[in-house]
Amino acid sequence: MTVELLVLPIGPLRTNVSLIGDTARREAVVIDPAIPSLAELVAQLATRNWQLVLALSTHGHWDHTGELAALASHVRAHEGRELAIGSHPLDRHRLEDPRPMAAPFPIPAVIPTRDLQEGDQITAGEINLLVMHTPGHTEGSISLHDRAAGILYSGDTLFQGAWGRTDLPGGDDAAMIESLARLATLDPATRVIPGHGHETRIGDESDWIARVVQSGTLRMERR
Repeated sequence: MTVELLVLPIGPLRTNVSLIGDTARREAVVIDPAIPSLAELVAQLATRNWQLVLALSTHGHWDHTGELAALASHVRAHEGRELAIGSHPLDRHRLEDPRPMAAPFPIPAVIPTRDLQEGDQITAGEINLLVMHTPGHTEGSISLHDRAAGILYSGDTLFQGAWGRTDLPGGDDAAMIESLARLATLDPATRVIPGHGHETRIGDESDWIARVVQSGTLRMERR
């Protein structure tokens, strides 16, 4: 494999901004670029001589989308091309008309150029991500599964020992339980890069997920 992963905790909520690069083809994908990640991402791309070809959001909350517009502007100004931006269509409105809630700074609007639907394959060089629609935190929350590398980018669906909040607009307890149950069926060795906090593995989360699924309710402490 020629794929390299950098996970950069960024912003007031320490969003895990994932920068994935094909070191042979020099192409890169970023997941959940939070404000203020622009300078760090530009520096990392320049150091590695990577070209950013895709920017993806696992859901439409401000701490996962805030730097999309700045990245698109930077690529347009410095490379003379349009950056492909992807989100699930059910969260598209959150990018086009941001409602930043408690964000400590303005969140610019951005228009996604690619709908990320269940079962889509996202490719850039040897980077290959499977889109899994995992609602519960929002209607359009997705997880991105790199099967070859054994990595799941779970956004705010699955954390180490917990799950994403369901008490915000678009949240749904029953949908979250179904999404957690689905993720628990992945290979136990799968690395999980969540939207915030420490990485974990599916096998380390499967016991409590099974208890939640069996009970049919979300009773554990939520993130």
